[in-house]
Amino acid sequence: MTPSENTGYTLDYEKILSGTIQSIKPSGIRKFFDLLNNMSDVTALTVGEPDFVTPWHIRQAGIESLEKGKTYYTSNAGLVSLREEIAAYLNRRFDLTYDPVKEVVVTVGGSEAIDLTMRALIEPGDEVIIPQPSFVCYGPICEMAHGVPVYIPTKEENHFKLTADELKAAITPKTKLVVLPFPGNPTGAIMTREDLEPIAEVLRGTNILVLSDEIYGELTYGRTHVSPASLPGMWERTIVASGFSKTYAMTGWRMGYLTAPAPIAKQLLKIHQYAIMCAPTTSQFAAIEALKNGDADIEMMRSEYNRRRRYLVNGLHALGINCFNPEGSFYVFPNISKFGMTSEAFCEKLLYDYKLALVPGTAFGDCGEGFVRISYAYSVEHISQALDRLEMFIKNRNL
Repeated sequence: MTPSENTGYTLDYEKILSGTIQSIKPSGIRKFFDLLNNMSDVTALTVGEPDFVTPWHIRQAGIESLEKGKTYYTSNAGLVSLREEIAAYLNRRFDLTYDPVKEVVVTVGGSEAIDLTMRALIEPGDEVIIPQPSFVCYGPICEMAHGVPVYIPTKEENHFKLTADELKAAITPKTKLVVLPFPGNPTGAIMTREDLEPIAEVLRGTNILVLSDEIYGELTYGRTHVSPASLPGMWERTIVASGFSKTYAMTGWRMGYLTAPAPIAKQLLKIHQYAIMCAPTTSQFAAIEALKNGDADIEMMRSEYNRRRRYLVNGLHALGINCFNPEGSFYVFPNISKFGMTSEAFCEKLLYDYKLALVPGTAFGDCGEGFVRISYAYSVEHISQALDRLEMFIKNRNL
């Protein structure tokens, strides 16, 4: 039966659908992606996805698992052999120690790890502190768990780091969780051990937990990433969410994981068990190979991202655009306030008149106004073309 052939009764979808879900705004990033789909000859620096193909030895491991008929469900938490490799990797690279059986859960991407954490911890009315600008999912996932996002605007003059004073001022008796999204998307900010220690001092002696999103943990330049879980008094209160998408160029494999103290991990696994069952088996076998033999791939990709980072930042400075020098991820977050336009108007002007696509800073929180995000997960040639179009825009405005 078609809609025109129904009984005449009209469903009121606004009353039927969850009010919480209806109140959540769609991602600001998606708006510009949708515009791009209807345009041609656009130079885009919008996507937060490696332009590298997953290394062959990792793909081969996935292919071999299929050829050998390994297409069954795994345990809910993931293959034990994969969890053992995750634990070994975290110990080797970041000095973290986890029991692979009780404290590691394999998830469908890092996003599921964030979702599991929020749902397992938040009771209605609990507050979650979220530094911004930051990845778009934290606030909406908090709201879907009936929590209350409490946003802390980080500042360009502080290199978009979270400070202990800012954190302390945001804490209330309702605070349940603090999100530490470093290395950061969209800013490229990192938190060093010296930056994290005052944060840890604020949290010690409280029941406040930390969600540390470390999906870009391997993409730091000039220094090694420090996990907050490695600081004294922080391991027992920290859930680490990470994955394979950025580190090994495995976005489409949808492989992530979380680590947490056993009592927390047990509850996170319960949600994963009912909602997902297990992560894709083929992807799990590929992930084992990535962890065992992928260190050289990490170094190669990081070196190339670093080359692109320097090229892009230097190019922006040459055009007179102020840009904080990012130390992590693969984004820059230049200040475009000198142009006298909102971030969204700036990006729309570039897109429609100069066929250059960037993402407005407001997609990552209101405090992103006056900034844009530029991804350098693209070739130098592509970045060069983008800089040429940006230069044309500037010249035509006589700036």
